[in-house]
Amino acid sequence: MSKPINPAAIGGFTLGALALLVIGLLIFGGGQSFKADKMQFVVFFDSSLNGLEVGAPVKMQGVKIGEVKEISLLFDPKRNKVFKPVVVEIDRGGLNSSGGSSFRTEVSEKERKADLAKMVDIGFRARLEMQSLLTGLLYVDLDVHPGKLPVFTGLEYKGMLEIPGLPTATDELRNTAEQVAEKLRSMPLDQIVQDFADSLREIKRLLASDDLKKTQVALANTLQDIESTMHILNSNLEPLLQNTTATMVSTEALVKDTQAMVKQLHNELPKVFNSTDKTLQAATTALNRAEESMRKVGDAVGPESALSDTLLALKQAARAIRDLGEYLERHPEALISGKEN
Repeated sequence: MSKPINPAAIGGFTLGALALLVIGLLIFGGGQSFKADKMQFVVFFDSSLNGLEVGAPVKMQGVKIGEVKEISLLFDPKRNKVFKPVVVEIDRGGLNSSGGSSFRTEVSEKERKADLAKMVDIGFRARLEMQSLLTGLLYVDLDVHPGKLPVFTGLEYKGMLEIPGLPTATDELRNTAEQVAEKLRSMPLDQIVQDFADSLREIKRLLASDDLKKTQVALANTLQDIESTMHILNSNLEPLLQNTTATMVSTEALVKDTQAMVKQLHNELPKVFNSTDKTLQAATTALNRAEESMRKVGDAVGPESALSDTLLALKQAARAIRDLGEYLERHPEALISGKEN
């Protein structure tokens, strides 16, 4: 968003510009003697000079500070154009300093040009204004017009400094009206009027159509349905709010219980971890003992142990008994006569 314009700042700028204008006018000599009480400038106006006469007042802020000394025509062959130089004379004797005394300052030509350039930069312009609507006479008004670009002709006229001129308010209004008229002439007015007439006929046809009537009926039904729906919502809104409140209370209680359980679990976790550690230590001890027992059993039943020799002897005795049984089964008479060699 743009920053609002401060009216006080604008007023201060305007007052400062006017003060600079007065000082600049007081110290300018316009190509004449630096000690002269009167100074002359030239203004080239594009506006009509009808109503402006030699001797017409030159004013600043409504106060007369000089008069028109010369009105003439100047033809520029390079641009093939006629210019209207107006020479204005400022009476320095009518301009006083802050103490009320006459202002006297001697400055160089270079300084006068630099000061005039500063004045032009802040908006110092000359403009034709109406003295009276009855007489139609004009006067030259010198004032500050911020935002108005300075237009210089670049012509040298009797060695005088040039003050940029502005068109009159009437000329500006006329120029604006001409621009608007030119834009209107460039627009296809006949086509616009025809399109507008077609639009009016289409609107009239639409208003008289059956579709619009059906749309109105449908809209009325829709509004009625909306009203019924709103009535149902209003009747069910209070119970819904009560249920929502109860749900929120239950949720709050559940959250509190969950927080309590988490807190209790947090307190019990060290005990659980301690018990688990003891269990793991006991299991480790039992495994160590089992490993020792298995080692001892392995030593007892090893290939070179006494138990292994005993088992081998028993195996050989069992084989001999089995062989004897098989022989007696084949030769039962051996129990009486004995075994043959």
